[in-house]
Amino acid sequence: MDRFAALQQALRSAPPHALARVVAEELRDRYGAGRVELRMIDYGMKSLQPVDGHAAETGPVSVHDSPQGRAFGSQEPFTVQQPDGGAVVHLPVTLRGDRLGTLSVELPPPADPGGLLPALRQVCEALGHEILVAERDTDVFLLARRASRLTLAAEMQWQLLPGRTCVRDEFEVGAHLEPAYAIRGDSFDWEASERYLTLAVTNGMGEGIEAALLTNLATNALRNARRAGLDLAGQATLADQAVYAQYRGAAYVSVLLLRFELATGRVAVVDAGSPRLWRIRGRDVVAVPFDHQLPLGMFEDTVYAEESFTVRPGDRLLIGSDGVYDTPSGPAEEAPPDRSEKYGERALARSLPGHRLLPAGLVPAAVLRELATYRAEAPLQDDALVMCVDWHGTPGKAG
Repeated sequence: MDRFAALQQALRSAPPHALARVVAEELRDRYGAGRVELRMIDYGMKSLQPVDGHAAETGPVSVHDSPQGRAFGSQEPFTVQQPDGGAVVHLPVTLRGDRLGTLSVELPPPADPGGLLPALRQVCEALGHEILVAERDTDVFLLARRASRLTLAAEMQWQLLPGRTCVRDEFEVGAHLEPAYAIRGDSFDWEASERYLTLAVTNGMGEGIEAALLTNLATNALRNARRAGLDLAGQATLADQAVYAQYRGAAYVSVLLLRFELATGRVAVVDAGSPRLWRIRGRDVVAVPFDHQLPLGMFEDTVYAEESFTVRPGDRLLIGSDGVYDTPSGPAEEAPPDRSEKYGERALARSLPGHRLLPAGLVPAAVLRELATYRAEAPLQDDALVMCVDWHGTPGKAG
């Protein structure tokens, strides 16, 4: 058995909480590594939080101005040479495009990390896979992601999400929501099969735990319908019936459903509420309008209809909840005169071309940072959710 296969077996056999220790021991045995630090990205996408005891000595580090943050943002190894001739290599820990955190490896002098990078990246890939599996049985990695305590509603919402990024040859999807530690009713979901990519952006009415419970019901009803093989209209209808049966019209859920046909780029849509969509093609940003249908659960026996449009390779789609596009500017004494309008009227479209070079996984957090500046850092009055979809098309297929 080669060394990498042996490491994979050791990770699979280790207790879930001990994965970082197994990797550190392997890197010390193989390369004479000193300190090995595993960090997880926090829920707010602002800091990288320590997992093991060694990293805890230095505490969290910023995503925006640290060597670890540079590796996390670029998704490439970043090496810092040490005065004694050694080096510290910071590497991204990522699984199928979902950015989990970083692994930092201190190598002894004389250090020339270049030849070791392929092997170190393999280690990070194996570690990322095992972290995802281990989270079923331990809270260690979930706790490491917290820069502060989550509200109960936020705890429920984060456990509902599929991840924050999904990458395949045909597409890249990223999403983020704020306030990350006190999110209430906004949520998102996705599923990628051989033929389709299905997305859902939901917004349950209400506050706190009531909104979280409502969104959980709607999301699981949509999943149940999708897994039963129903089309988008059928998914919306079944979820509508589930919400109405529970709340009898006293509460409802806004949702935007999209299903991309991977081979053609044709997108089926059901717009049942407030989330909106913008398309960025080159430097042109346009809002894509749909027929607004009733939110889920508002009335009994609502009938939903699908619409469609087509995406081209190179298109970027941005979906925002009403907490994004309907947010006003900050207090008048703090905001310039041209910020008297709501963010979605013109400011959002003006900002999107500036994010063109960012991968889809980083765009949502960037947009929400701009939104915070736009409202002059005033507290959010509503949940704010952004999803970004980069469409690459079927590999090798033109048009």
